[in-house]
Amino acid sequence: MNGKLLEVGGLHKRFGGLVAVKDIGFSIAAGEILGLIGPNGSGKSTVMKLIMGIERPNAGSVRVAGTEVAGWPTHRIARAGVGIVFQHSRPLHRQTVLENIKLAMLPDSLLRLAAAPHVEARAREIAERVGLAQVLHRHPPTLPFADLRRMELAKAIARDPQVVLIDEPFAGLTAAEVKAFSDLIASFRTQGRAVLLVDHNVKGVVALVDRVLAMYLGEHIAEGSAAQVMADATVRRVYLGGAIETHARPELDARGGKPLLDVQGVSVLYGKAQALQDVSLHVREQEFVSVVGLNGAGKTTLFNAICGLVPSSGAIAWQGAPLRGRSAAAIARGGIVQCPESRELFGEMSVRENLELGGQHLTPADRRSQLDWLFALFPILPQRERQAARTLSGGEQQMLAIARALMMKPRLLILDEPTLGLAPVILEQLSKALSELRRTTSITVLLGEQNVTFALPHADRVYVLEHARIVWEGDPARFAAEAGAGYL
Repeated sequence: MNGKLLEVGGLHKRFGGLVAVKDIGFSIAAGEILGLIGPNGSGKSTVMKLIMGIERPNAGSVRVAGTEVAGWPTHRIARAGVGIVFQHSRPLHRQTVLENIKLAMLPDSLLRLAAAPHVEARAREIAERVGLAQVLHRHPPTLPFADLRRMELAKAIARDPQVVLIDEPFAGLTAAEVKAFSDLIASFRTQGRAVLLVDHNVKGVVALVDRVLAMYLGEHIAEGSAAQVMADATVRRVYLGGAIETHARPELDARGGKPLLDVQGVSVLYGKAQALQDVSLHVREQEFVSVVGLNGAGKTTLFNAICGLVPSSGAIAWQGAPLRGRSAAAIARGGIVQCPESRELFGEMSVRENLELGGQHLTPADRRSQLDWLFALFPILPQRERQAARTLSGGEQQMLAIARALMMKPRLLILDEPTLGLAPVILEQLSKALSELRRTTSITVLLGEQNVTFALPHADRVYVLEHARIVWEGDPARFAAEAGAGYL
């Protein structure tokens, strides 16, 4: 033993032709917390699954307290001293909190299904440590979301693991709950455990950990103290997208712009998880407004609430009239059209058929005119007119998805993460198309993006969404000046 409780080296994982994890290595000592950060699709959760045996690595080493466990089944790795806290709670709903914790402590032998006499006392002790002492005899469906997360922590440490893997512990928690959970995780340090922590809440992670490892597209890009990693040029490029430019439109400010969309105090719960909390924003006619935030901040939830796709509290008004009670279809017909992050194209239909579906409400003449305009805006689409949507590249599919939304002649176009996973050459084409929309049409745009260098040149105003709440609002120039200190 060299004092390292977890040692990972040369870890590699492929899913078909996709390399999800490439040559990842790190070590964690007793009493140390390592934060693993990176945008969606970086491979963070896959690394955790490889360590825990949920996925088998194609190559590499995983050593727990000096013992090689790579490729072992999950139950053997758990016995070797590794516990995992999954992002989503998985309780047994008919058992009480106490019984759920006791079940995590059962013997591994089928010949002994009864718990030893000391188990109940130990389960009570763990429950008290994580803040569940007052709800021991309640069933999971009756618990608030934060207590469900506490129960997952309790189950993970029930067998006193040396190494604890924690995936997205702060998702769905309020700011006060994040602080309480941070304190709980910090207590693992004093207990001498080695902790690997993954979360989209970068600020929460860096405030808690001893070291940070940043990943992107399956590869290691930076490692060191939180300050070192956050200042790293590659990390900032991955999260921010590169150098920030802004293009103000003083003429729009001079005109004022009529209020078009007004969102006041909107909150959304997914089950018991707080996905959006007291969010307010407004969009004026012909404005381009960017909502920027890291993955998991709540951008998609906000857009779905506006479009009537998820239930919400608070008030949303469109041209002064409340949207509550209107169906998603009625909202779309009324002028609010969303191009979702997932694109939702009809894969077996051709490019033209997808577009015509978006314009089915138009007269034949209007449909022809709109198609001609869109083919000029996205010149690749007429070349692919008869091609099935599923056979297009990712960038071409994104252009088709935006064009289909524009076929509906929206007054407000909502674009959710249009740059996700796209090559730089495609980003440039999308940027030109948005600039053309901004310059030549009266369409209003609400854009949600993690990539601020794409979002800001096309913005008249910016909101920053962080951990389900709006934390900043202002013009792009001020955001550019403050981004280094605030966004990450």
